[in-house]
Amino acid sequence: MTSPPDQPHPVDGVTEALSRLADLDALPVAEHVERFDALHESLAAALSHIDEV
Repeated sequence: MTSPPDQPHPVDGVTEALSRLADLDALPVAEHVERFDALHESLAAALSHIDEV
């Protein structure tokens, strides 16, 4: 079974979310929390659609 054409595959969402950590070491530590919060939100959204795969 595949994702509907109008929705990205959940694995793509996870891959995209994790790619946002690539430059984490270049950011000031004070900005890490915001980045991790965004990552958590993205992963939660991707995983909430995992049953639709």
